[in-house]
Amino acid sequence: MQEHQITVGGVTRPLPPLFMVMATQNPLEQAGTYPLPEAQLDRFLLHVALDYPSDQEELDILRRDRAHAASGGHAPVTAVIDTATVLAARAEVQKVHVSDEVERYIVALVRATRAPGDWRADWANAVEIGASPRASLALLHASAAAAYLQGRDYVTPDDVRDLAADCLRHRITLSLDARLLKLDRDTFIAGLLEAMLAP
Repeated sequence: MQEHQITVGGVTRPLPPLFMVMATQNPLEQAGTYPLPEAQLDRFLLHVALDYPSDQEELDILRRDRAHAASGGHAPVTAVIDTATVLAARAEVQKVHVSDEVERYIVALVRATRAPGDWRADWANAVEIGASPRASLALLHASAAAAYLQGRDYVTPDDVRDLAADCLRHRITLSLDARLLKLDRDTFIAGLLEAMLAP
């Protein structure tokens, strides 16, 4: 996908300027499915963890399902935004200012996933595989997009912290030592963020 083309059945097809790849992963009933290799996971910008919906959200799901069934399952699909608008917004995101300090913070955070013992001595052996340089790029791009969506033309450290788990959780493989410490990826990332704020 990074090459903006796909090959299916030996035929290579170019992709349009605007395309998106989404995948779902259910932690239950994985029999017969195989996890993606780390190199493929690393190509996804975000790994967003979803919890159960709220009562109101679940009620909305029920009502939308009934409305869909009542329409004979042929509810019209209406575009809410056009391609030109999305591409223009993408160009605007590229103009969002990222200071040297924020860039250094992103690099330090990603490097901390490779050598967490530099920040927390008890986590020296907690990581089997740390985040790659692609994680730094993802965190930069996602933080700039978040700033843009909030109406700012600059990225703050809070933007980086807010997106750290989503950008890093699928790029880190914790070790057996981490499991013995009862660390999961989100706890690990939160711990690094906290340690990096400490004086």
